[in-house]
Amino acid sequence: MQHDLQLRAAARAVYEACYPSDDWARLGFEEAERYRTVEYRQAIDAAQQVRSVLAAPGEQLALGPLL
Repeated sequence: MQHDLQLRAAARAVYEACYPSDDWARLGFEEAERYRTVEYRQAIDAAQQVRSVLAAPGEQLALGPLL
């Protein structure tokens, strides 16, 4: 994922929101990415799904607070 920095950042946000502590996932995002854990792959999949829902083809998403 290192070639797509936006998708990687989205995956990190998903990963950290879904697995906030060692109780949820034994590895942090960087290590999970290195070892391609199931949690990492789920975060990537979620980030890809979010991107497809939020962006129409050729449309750039506006950056700003979500709340």
